[in-house]
Amino acid sequence: MTLARLTGLTAHYAAGDAKFHALDDVGLDVQSGQILGVVGESGCGKSTMASVLSLNPGPSLRVTSGTLAIGGKDVDLTDPASHRPLRGGTVALLPQGALNALNPTRRVGAMAHDILAAGDKRIKRAESLRRTAARLEALELPPRVLRAYPHQLSGGMRQRVVTALATLRNPRLLVADEPSSALDVSSQRLLVDLLRRLVSDGLVEGIVFITHDVALLSELADRIAVMYAGRVVEEAPARDLVGSPRHPYSQALLASVLVPEPGTRGRRLAGIPGSPPDLRAPIAGCPFEPRCEHAMDKCAVERPPRLVTGPRDDSCWRSVDTEEAAHAR
Repeated sequence: MTLARLTGLTAHYAAGDAKFHALDDVGLDVQSGQILGVVGESGCGKSTMASVLSLNPGPSLRVTSGTLAIGGKDVDLTDPASHRPLRGGTVALLPQGALNALNPTRRVGAMAHDILAAGDKRIKRAESLRRTAARLEALELPPRVLRAYPHQLSGGMRQRVVTALATLRNPRLLVADEPSSALDVSSQRLLVDLLRRLVSDGLVEGIVFITHDVALLSELADRIAVMYAGRVVEEAPARDLVGSPRHPYSQALLASVLVPEPGTRGRRLAGIPGSPPDLRAPIAGCPFEPRCEHAMDKCAVERPPRLVTGPRDDSCWRSVDTEEAAHAR
């Protein structure tokens, strides 16, 4: 069952008279009880999408179109004034950098009370501490953490505290924006297990996990969406995408990293040639065309449609031509 559906998200950053086209008609479906991974190079729009999807867009970001359907409501993403009642309860953000996300001058319990009071101004401090202690215990943190300041906790504990605070109001959708980027390998493993438990225990209904770490996503996500230059170029079940990527960018991205899948031992890593495109001007065709070894003439001038075949889809003229040739036979 579909938990949340993002459609037609287009946004740009305003810098004086210049525009940087950050997101271009982005669409995603998040299924109930699943984790959707979003991956791509730095600057592809992952974190920008996370800020809009979690209803926390930055002040310089201009959302020109987009709708989020969740909980029986169609949320107009161009209207920030209507988002406040939904933050924390319907959609919540698990931010990057646990230490930077916590107020260094306040104890964990005080921050938790503020979060719960934002949704219910009548809640008593004793009740908020009780509920927070129960959530900390569910994440294997001792009650003493309630009295601690952020600097008194280890990196792994801080990440779990941020996760507890982000999910205190039991949001339907949790948007995790590169929460593993500053963690060591063992702490990453704890985070992966924690996120899986949040979904399996029903503390959140679904998660969008944003990262540049394909290997981590191959273990964590049920589905993976690949972003490039502000567009989703491919989406598929995690095992299918890692095992047989269709879009040339997905293929190049997978060829540049090692993932824990059969057949990767002894494989040489290959970099992606060229550089990402300049996003100050709209791109008429496929944004990957200048770096793609399979590019055709129409790739530079015509935007490829989103081709859906079964549980996966991609946006590539080569896939369209292959599909048309198969139907013609």
